[in-house]
Amino acid sequence: MKAIAIQNPGPDYALVLADAAKPEPGPGDVLIKVAASGLNRADLQQAKGLYPPPPGASPILGMEVSGTVEALGDGVSNCEVGDEICALLPGGGYAEFALAHAGSVLPVPKGVSLIEACALPEVHFTVWTNLMDAARLRPGESVLIHGGSSGIGTAAIQLCAARGHTVFTTAGTQEKCDACAALGATRAINYREEDFVEVVKAATGGKGIDVILDMVGGDYIQRNMSAAAVWGRIVNISYQSGMQASVNFAPMLMKRLSLLATTLRARSNEEKAAIRDALLREVWPLIGAGKIKPVLDHVYPLREAQDAHARMAESAHIGKLLLLP
Repeated sequence: MKAIAIQNPGPDYALVLADAAKPEPGPGDVLIKVAASGLNRADLQQAKGLYPPPPGASPILGMEVSGTVEALGDGVSNCEVGDEICALLPGGGYAEFALAHAGSVLPVPKGVSLIEACALPEVHFTVWTNLMDAARLRPGESVLIHGGSSGIGTAAIQLCAARGHTVFTTAGTQEKCDACAALGATRAINYREEDFVEVVKAATGGKGIDVILDMVGGDYIQRNMSAAAVWGRIVNISYQSGMQASVNFAPMLMKRLSLLATTLRARSNEEKAAIRDALLREVWPLIGAGKIKPVLDHVYPLREAQDAHARMAESAHIGKLLLLP
C-alpha cells in the first residue's frame, strides 16, 4: 500500500509518499480501507521527533480516519465488513489502509459524508473526555475555549452551545472570530486586540468562567487563573506557547481552582471505548440532528501531506485539514 513516510525527522522533516506493508488485523482490530485521514498537531510534533507513538503503534503518522471496513480481527462484533466508519487511531492513518481497535470505532453519523466523518473522531474524543470527564462540566456552567477556530475548538464550541452553555472563545483574526460566532460562541474574543481576562470578567459581572479548555499554555496558565470563577476548572490539552511559566498559585487557593492536564493517545483501549460509548450516547445524536457539524478547512491529496502540515503550522486553518489517499 501507499503511505506517508517521514524523511529527516526533526525541524526540517519531509513527508514523502512511499510503499509500506498493508497491516493485518489482530484480535479486537478493525482493518479500514481509508477514505480520508485527519491532521492533528501531534502529527507535526511526531514528524519533528518530539512525540513518538505509543509502544506497539504504527510509526506512520495519523490518529484518525474514515473509511470502510476491509477485514475484522477475532472478537470484533460492533461492525461488519463493508460498513462505513470513522475511528480514532494510535497511529497509521496517513495510508491507504489502517488499523483501529474496535473500541475506538464509530459509525458515520446520519447526514455526514464518509469524507466529512474523518473530521469527527479525534476532536470529539478529546473534547468529551476533557470537558465532561476531567473538568466535570455541569448544566448551566460557562465555558472558555481557547483556539476556537481549531478542529478541537470548532467541535467544543458546537457541543457546548448545543448543550446550552454560555461559550466564550479566543481566536487570532476577525475572520476566525466570526466563524466561531457562527458555530454558537456567545462571545468570540480576538486575542490580538482584546484581553480575554477583562472581556470574560466584564461579561460575567466579575464572576469569571466555570470551565476553561486551553491548548496554549505559557502565560495563559496565569491568565486562565485570573479568568476562572470560584471552584473553576482549567484543563490543558497542549502547551503550544510553552510548558514552562512563572506562576503565582495564590488564585488557586483563593478561588479553590482545579488545574488539570490530560493526553489521549496513550490511554488504554478500555478507556477509549468508554469515551466512544459516551459519544455514541450523547454526541452522535446531536450530529445526526444537525446541531453539530464537521468543520472542514481544506482537503489535500495524500501526496501533499507536507503542504497540509505547513498550513497547520501557520495556524491558517479554520476547522480540520484532511488527506485523501
